[in-house]
Amino acid sequence: MNVNKDFNYAFTLSRQYMQILGIWPDPNVPSNVFRTKMDVILPTCILSLYIIIPQIINIFCSWGNVSQIVELFVAANFSLMALCKIIITRYHGNKLRKLLASIMTDWMTSKSDWERNTMLKLAESGRSLSFGYYIFAIGTLLFGISLRTAFFLKNIHQPRRYLIYRFDYIQKSPNYEISWFLQLFGGTYATISNYSIDSFISILLLHMCGQLINLQSALNNLIEKLDNKPISSSKFKKGIAAIIERHEHLIRCTKTINNCYSSVLFVHLLSASFQICLLTFQIFTMLTDNLNVPVIRILFFTFYSFLVLMQLYIYCYTAERLLMESTNMVYRVYECKWYNISVKDAKDLMIIVYRSRIPLKLSAGKFGNFSLELFAIAIKTSMGYLSALLTIRE
Repeated sequence: MNVNKDFNYAFTLSRQYMQILGIWPDPNVPSNVFRTKMDVILPTCILSLYIIIPQIINIFCSWGNVSQIVELFVAANFSLMALCKIIITRYHGNKLRKLLASIMTDWMTSKSDWERNTMLKLAESGRSLSFGYYIFAIGTLLFGISLRTAFFLKNIHQPRRYLIYRFDYIQKSPNYEISWFLQLFGGTYATISNYSIDSFISILLLHMCGQLINLQSALNNLIEKLDNKPISSSKFKKGIAAIIERHEHLIRCTKTINNCYSSVLFVHLLSASFQICLLTFQIFTMLTDNLNVPVIRILFFTFYSFLVLMQLYIYCYTAERLLMESTNMVYRVYECKWYNISVKDAKDLMIIVYRSRIPLKLSAGKFGNFSLELFAIAIKTSMGYLSALLTIRE
């Protein structure tokens, strides 16, 4: 069994892009080893100086023009989410490195084929989600670059030229060309940052789900052995103690993930709700005000809309799965043959029952917990914002 192969199989796509951004918490690198910060400073500066700050300035300058404010806010919003995630991931690098080291240990210490198969099955689910997300991210990036490049070539010799992210104060060459390419890199950084970190978090959560499923099976097998009398009561107590200790370890790991990303995911939830609303508003105004819309622009907005929806869905799905598997520990205890073992041994199971009554979750700050229900609420809220925005526009 090749542990590195299995580990890389789960984190392949997110790991590659996070290494480019300089935020991959490599478990093979000790925390006291010096690491250059230039690789993370570059995308941070480009996103801040060439996209977010200019768009915020333009929003205030365009106050009163709803359509223009929406266009500017969409660009700043997506990049702001990326910047926040980069900073948080870099800031909590040591905690995440220890977490990944623990996950590598899980792959190394899997004792049977069914444990490893469960982990691989959840890893495949994570890869499938990541791949779907990847398709929308790359599609958005390719169509966006094609659209902006065509516009750049068409207007490069015009007296008034526009950057990818509007900032009309830069017109002279070569400042204009340099700024245009830096903004292009900034948009690319924003897309791959959002994609890689979202995929990374989702795979972490799904790995915790896999470990909980293995723990449930281990508990059931232990009770079966005691019921069939191949093990003594003392060995049963040692097995239960190991399961409880393992359960507490998974709870701590999940809390680490939540503590690292809870605050930024609150920003993500609010941003995604506004983003869905504003994107829908842009598509509506684009179709009603101008019927001669280029096909490439329609494709760009289509992929971009699905990208934003996938961003939110990937958190809601994995958090829902985590909540389900953590509460399933209670049902596994109830469904096992606890009634065939002694009362003294059965009482030891109550520790697991009491602890499993508190479900593991991924929270958006103190606002709420991610779930499929929250996904539906966010979509519904976004459509309410859209209705208000269309009323203001009219």
